[in-house]
Amino acid sequence: MTNLDPRSMIALAGFMSAVMAMVLLFMRRHYPPSIRGVGGWAAAPLLWLLSTVLFGARGAIPDWLGLVLANQLLVLGSVTYYMGTRQFMGQPATWRTWNWVMAGTTVVFAWLTYGWPNYAVRVGFFTVVMGALYAAQLRFMLRHGGRNFPVRLVEVMLGLHMLVLGMRLGSILAGHAGNDLMEPSLFQTLYIGAYALTVLMLSIGAVLMATDRLRTELEHLATYDSLTQALNRRALLQRCEDELERAQRYGNGLSIMMVDLDNFKAVNDTRGHQHGDAVLVHFAERTRQVLRRADRLGRYGGEEFLVLLPGADAQAALGVAQRIHATLATGHPLDCEVSIGLTSWTGPQETLDAMLSRADAALYRAKEEGRNRTVVWAEA
Repeated sequence: MTNLDPRSMIALAGFMSAVMAMVLLFMRRHYPPSIRGVGGWAAAPLLWLLSTVLFGARGAIPDWLGLVLANQLLVLGSVTYYMGTRQFMGQPATWRTWNWVMAGTTVVFAWLTYGWPNYAVRVGFFTVVMGALYAAQLRFMLRHGGRNFPVRLVEVMLGLHMLVLGMRLGSILAGHAGNDLMEPSLFQTLYIGAYALTVLMLSIGAVLMATDRLRTELEHLATYDSLTQALNRRALLQRCEDELERAQRYGNGLSIMMVDLDNFKAVNDTRGHQHGDAVLVHFAERTRQVLRRADRLGRYGGEEFLVLLPGADAQAALGVAQRIHATLATGHPLDCEVSIGLTSWTGPQETLDAMLSRADAALYRAKEEGRNRTVVWAEA
């Protein structure tokens, strides 16, 4: 293992950085702007690539390039990755703090290269800086990252590399720092190999996190109405079928309400479509506030909505309808009147089409009787 050439391993790390940078740059260009932080993730392996080029060219270039700048690019790449992670998770990129860290480490690296050349101290200082940076990112991800696999993968890689850095620091304190990065030794091989693996896995983790977020957003777009954030018709009817099957299996009841905004066409014609959209959004928000946790609101079409009430009989559903009327009559400029047709599960022979037909008939009667009221199908 100690016969592995450090320059070859550094070149391998650089190659992997280049490949992952191209992948992430492609993602940054083609993924929606709602997935933030991909730019930082793409810049990080580019900086790591430049760092490996400078490390590999040591001996042929001045030390301020092969030592000072190479180390700083490595640190900067890790900071940039961290800032990308913060943006991805909806937090601000705290560049000011890390700019001071970068300035301080530049001074220290330069001093340990030219003022007091000491390889062991320089490597020890760099190890502490990288360990602190990884610890800050790991702490942040544990607090804000969630529990999905891509996040856990990055957390594990950060933890493992911190362990390797701890072993490296221990070897330095034990007097086994060596004399140069390119010196083939067990600890150098372990560290450079761990670095190459970390570069690859952190980049893969970024790709997986962004892809998982894209999948979540696409699922949301396929399930929810983009304006009101209510379930769209397809998703709502599927949910109704699921709840109807559950009601038939356990006999725990089910009600649905067909809700129509009264005189909505006149609102659009007199106040404009933007105002009409605002009314729809207001209706959906207010209605969700009075629904139970298990209830679902869906946009059935235009200004017509469907409310699914699992486990609710007609009396309980009527109480929900009354709360909807009340929450839309508070004097808010976007308040509106609604007509509601309500029906409940009648037994094992029930079908969704039959329930929808009854709710629609009850809604029609509510409009015939003067609007702004609820009609239960049994009374229709």
